Amino acid sequence: MWTALMWGGISASAVMIGALAALFMKIPKRVIGWIMAFGTGTLIGAATFELLGDALNDGGILPTAIGFTAGAVVYTLFDVIISAKGGSDRKRSNKKDSSQQSGLGIFAGTVMDAIPESIMLGASLLAGNGVSVVLVVSIFVSNIPEGLSSTAGLKNSKYSKGKILLMWLGVLLISALAALGGYLFLEQLPKEMGAAIGAFAGGGIIAMLCSTMMPEAFEEGGPVVGLIASMGLLVSLLLDI
Repeated sequence: MWTALMWGGISASAVMIGALAALFMKIPKRVIGWIMAFGTGTLIGAATFELLGDALNDGGILPTAIGFTAGAVVYTLFDVIISAKGGSDRKRSNKKDSSQQSGLGIFAGTVMDAIPESIMLGASLLAGNGVSVVLVVSIFVSNIPEGLSSTAGLKNSKYSKGKILLMWLGVLLISALAALGGYLFLEQLPKEMGAAIGAFAGGGIIAMLCSTMMPEAFEEGGPVVGLIASMGLLVSLLLDI
């Protein structure tokens, strides 16, 4: 149980690393785009090999398809709502106008992105083989550019350094609790229901990647991000062997 809490916190700590880098270092936007592209590739691999693969093995095609579709739909609906509240560019470092951004919208969007990842990280411990290395690496790598870009948005929204760090500490705590919840809750469910929830998280993650990380990575990193994302997917595959 405490292991799930620990790994949830460790994977989310990358947001703090990204935030600290954005607050105290000058990192080229192109580099941020490259890191985000690599994280996109690893998360696609994690969602495919870990979440959807396990869901198919445990529950079959119907629970997997229903869960995956529901996850993508629910994430998209929440994304529309949060975008309307000022969180649409939460992963973008080149904010156009701070008056169009909402610090709470950015924070809420980041929490929404983190929860499905953390739940399945905790659930990966249920197999009894330790934490999923693929998920830990994928979530950690993708959280670094998220901390970088989102912190830039909060700075443009006139948030102080102390308040920004406090918000990311909140994200870290929520992620750790979500991982713990995934471990405790999914442990009680039958395989078919657990498979559907795993696929639900996978659908949410894929929808998140397509609506936020991919556009930002290309915008900042240029055409080379396709190659970098492919290498991220390859790394995810190798870690899953």
